[in-house]
Amino acid sequence: MTTVLVIDDNAMNRKLACDVLEAAGFRTVEAATAAEGIAHATERAPDLILLDLRLPDMPGVEVARRLRGDDRAPRFPIVAMSALALEEHGEWLEAAGFAGYLDKPIQVSTFPEQVRRFCTGPEGGPTAAPC
Repeated sequence: MTTVLVIDDNAMNRKLACDVLEAAGFRTVEAATAAEGIAHATERAPDLILLDLRLPDMPGVEVARRLRGDDRAPRFPIVAMSALALEEHGEWLEAAGFAGYLDKPIQVSTFPEQVRRFCTGPEGGPTAAPC
């Protein structure tokens, strides 16, 4: 079963994402802060991380950089999630270690499939994680 770590300081956003993913057959782990998310990522080795870009204790971009620089953290896909309107997010997100981006609020009907795509890669081939 695929484990997804959802790091988001907004409890309602985090609960919705986890509930929708669990209903679709994913296992979820929740974190409300960057520090908690980093700890879960290194201790629990999720298959995928959904990471809010605006956290109270550290920007999501810094969380991604720290995880990519930590030898204890497996090479799982990290997907940015934000309600910020990001027109040009491809290059700087990739440079920061993100596999992609999802807009918030999530669309309940399409969210699980969007998450699955990050597990299989853009061409249907495998990513670094066995989602």
